[in-house]
Amino acid sequence: MSVARITEIKSSSKKSFEDAVQVGVARANKTLKNVRGAWVKEMNVECGKGGKITEYRVLLKVTFILED
Repeated sequence: MSVARITEIKSSSKKSFEDAVQVGVARANKTLKNVRGAWVKEMNVECGKGGKITEYRVLLKVTFILED
């Protein structure tokens, strides 16, 4: 039987929401062992002059399995 833990991380990208998710999951894999999945809890953007989007941000819930 496995026991999982869920942690929240925030990630950003200047390209897209999809890229922000990929950056976040890749970074989580550097620190956490046994990452099994992630889901987007929240998405928002940062805007600059004229309302132009300058950054895409996501709040991820990352699930990983705890080791014995």
